[in-house]
Amino acid sequence: MAFQNRAGHPDPPFQSLPAPRRPRPPKMSSSSTTNNARFLMFFDFDETIISENSDDTVVNLLPNQQLPSWLLDSYREGHYHEFSGKITAYLADQGVTKDALLSAVKKIPPNPGMLDLFCFLQSHQQDFELVVVSDANTKFIETWLEHNRLGHLFRRVFTNPSHFDDSGRLVLHPFHSHSCPRCPDNMCKQAILHEYVAGREKERGGVGFQRVFYVGDGSNDVCPTRALGPQDTAFARRDYPMHKLMMEMQQSESTKIKANVVPWVTGADIEDYLGNIMKER
Repeated sequence: MAFQNRAGHPDPPFQSLPAPRRPRPPKMSSSSTTNNARFLMFFDFDETIISENSDDTVVNLLPNQQLPSWLLDSYREGHYHEFSGKITAYLADQGVTKDALLSAVKKIPPNPGMLDLFCFLQSHQQDFELVVVSDANTKFIETWLEHNRLGHLFRRVFTNPSHFDDSGRLVLHPFHSHSCPRCPDNMCKQAILHEYVAGREKERGGVGFQRVFYVGDGSNDVCPTRALGPQDTAFARRDYPMHKLMMEMQQSESTKIKANVVPWVTGADIEDYLGNIMKER
């Protein structure tokens, strides 16, 4: 596909964020994670947990496997969510059914080593609390996680609400509104991270997490990493926009990244790093 994906928007100057305005986010199946977990770990979904952009995958269901130029030309910078809605509407108009859409999503392979990483995290579930934060949508993420029997590992999934209407079209809704100038209009992942961490600390009786980890690949994964401290880690997929932008930021005197930045190629890179953290007990 020849269009810019949700992670491809530019990285405007950062500024502090007010509290976001949004409805209560959807919750996945309850996690077996206890309230005593020492570490909090956020995962992006597209091209992080899974190996593809899910929007690209479903577009391949079209007979010629591409979108018409009029639809591609309608994309507006910072409004990828709006563009995704046009894609799902076009797919429905072209006869792509709900079952075909979800079947394609189920077939998306995980990134290499990711399933092993989740096995590792499950074996240490008393130590890790897992969260998904993604600019995809509930139907795609729920379908993929449930198909791969991973839904129980995640305490929360923050993503754009979606539902199938009576015509079989997948209708998307924005996650929230915010005033961050560097994020797409429907989602600021830093605002989500801030609110979640503060809320969990309150629920845990004032006990925070020893470390926060963030795993991503796209430019929209940079904003939340700016909220991480020196004890935290940002796992940036090597040679993807998140990694390239963070390398540029580290070389800039005007921009400081407090967190450790660890490039990853496969889930094994992340598992190895976490394994060493576990040895520090």
